[in-house]
Amino acid sequence: MTTERDLIDELHAQADADRDPETTPDVGIIMGSDSDLDVMSGAHEALDTLGFGEQTDFDAPPEERFSYETYVVSAHRTPDLMYAYGDTARDRGVEVIIAGAGGKSADLPNMTASIAYPIPVVGVPVQEKSVDSVIGMPTGAPIVAVDAGKSFNAALSAVQALSRGTPELEDRLVDYHEDLVSDVAETSAALHDLGVAGFRESR
Repeated sequence: MTTERDLIDELHAQADADRDPETTPDVGIIMGSDSDLDVMSGAHEALDTLGFGEQTDFDAPPEERFSYETYVVSAHRTPDLMYAYGDTARDRGVEVIIAGAGGKSADLPNMTASIAYPIPVVGVPVQEKSVDSVIGMPTGAPIVAVDAGKSFNAALSAVQALSRGTPELEDRLVDYHEDLVSDVAETSAALHDLGVAGFRESR
């Protein structure tokens, strides 16, 4: 059985491995509980759409040039693991962290932002009641946050941060946005040309 200490030791071993940044996960996705996975899966969907691969083995990176990893890290039940994750992120090659948490005491995003600083952290309130907790950081302790449940947007923000100085990622973001524009244009034309009744029948 894997223990919290096993995970902490593994993170520190990865940090000490001095790997080529092209073989390490660029984005770290963490959540307070596996019950948050349905909400946080939007981040995975966005990254997959933008051509990222999921890295499940630090020693065996995916074929994709850019990748992400996912862990459950509870600020309240596994604070030592939370600290180790934030503290080792930079040395393990992680450049942006997406952190999601629910409940009224959704402390994982802002605590991770403090520990991992200056690595940017994008906070995802898993529920509406989590918003104030996620965004409630004092001056000088920054966190970027999205609206409740919007982990897809959190991943887009993470890739925007990564894309500075990385033309390949900038191109992927532009292509994604242009696809959205085209979809709206096609829908608008279809609604106009078919009329409301015809448009509804075509759906």
